[in-house]
Amino acid sequence: MDLKSLIPLGREHSPSRFVDPLIRLQREIDRLFDDFTQGWPATGRTQELMPSMDVVETENEIEITAELPGLEEKDVQVNVVDNVLTIKGEKKSEKEETDKNYRMFERSYGSFSRRLELPNGVNPDDIKARLANGVLKVTVPKPPPAQAKKVEVKTVPIGAGTGSGNEARMRSQLK
Repeated sequence: MDLKSLIPLGREHSPSRFVDPLIRLQREIDRLFDDFTQGWPATGRTQELMPSMDVVETENEIEITAELPGLEEKDVQVNVVDNVLTIKGEKKSEKEETDKNYRMFERSYGSFSRRLELPNGVNPDDIKARLANGVLKVTVPKPPPAQAKKVEVKTVPIGAGTGSGNEARMRSQLK
């Protein structure tokens, strides 16, 4: 008889109750913090700092569109290194509110970086980027298709043109 078949499978009596107490404690702390921060703006969650990005390939170009609400041209960088296009951005905001009984000053900061590998042969000087109304549009002209070049294969007689000069001397000595 298998011992696992004797363990009840209810919510209160699941096999997880036999897991290491430190793992259970870690899960409980994670759950507590998740519940505590629910509904707050994300401060360290990377998925929320990543802008949406669409990539569309047309006949002549690749169009990359990224949603960057609230960012200005000075807040965005577009770089190309080794056929990798990188879009970086940084958003800083400050808000001050003053009333009779209180003064509130909030600061927020976030940054992101998205990378996209480009096809070989793209000329970085031809890439164009434009930011309008919080939408970044990067246009990458497609490189011309690679052309196959036929390489002529020549037949070389055995013993001619192979090896070093020492090999030819050894052959002449063996004769």
